[in-house]
Amino acid sequence: MTAPLLYADALSLAFGRTQALAGASVEVRPGEVLALLGPSGSGKSTLLHCLAGILRPDGGEVWYRGARLDDQPADARSRLRRTDFGFVFQFGSLVPELTAVENVALPLRLGGTRRRVAEARAREWLDRFGVHDVAGKQPGEMSGGQAQRVAVARALIGGPRVVFADEPTGALDSFNGELVMEELTGAAREQGAAVVLVTHEVRVAAYADREVEMRDGRVLPAEILQ
Repeated sequence: MTAPLLYADALSLAFGRTQALAGASVEVRPGEVLALLGPSGSGKSTLLHCLAGILRPDGGEVWYRGARLDDQPADARSRLRRTDFGFVFQFGSLVPELTAVENVALPLRLGGTRRRVAEARAREWLDRFGVHDVAGKQPGEMSGGQAQRVAVARALIGGPRVVFADEPTGALDSFNGELVMEELTGAAREQGAAVVLVTHEVRVAAYADREVEMRDGRVLPAEILQ
């Protein structure tokens, strides 16, 4: 079997007296779409944030491409999020002061790509997702479905190895939610990127290759790493 691209082993994390993770373990295989399912408060988003190096667990380990991730300094984890990871969130994913094309081009610009080149590639992604007509608009001037497709384009433009999607359809109606999921999973699979998808909706989880379920900060036993 192929070695995991990313995995968490026995993660624990508390926010004050609230135990968000209580020994959660999960693996993400190269190129797969993995859905983290569970009710609100089960620890799904916290686990995603630990996998992405945004949060550091109190206990346990996170490994990415054979190297320990959670004990790296903040600047190293931040650099990894720019180069290897892409993100789509439910709310507030786009920079409100930037236009759609500037938002999509942002990961390339942060990596040192010249503005003209970065924005030309951004326009290609906007066209691919059918939102080329909002290229010059700011997020407040877009519909929710348009803004989320722009966010997906931004997550994928840099060719990430892993895309983290936290309730990416939570603010959308069913039609736009399905469009976003089709575009996200289709483009990720074309690029060979893995997707870690947090959702509480069965219809959204249906786009995944594999599902794991969380309760009370733990991954249910069938998916715990051995």
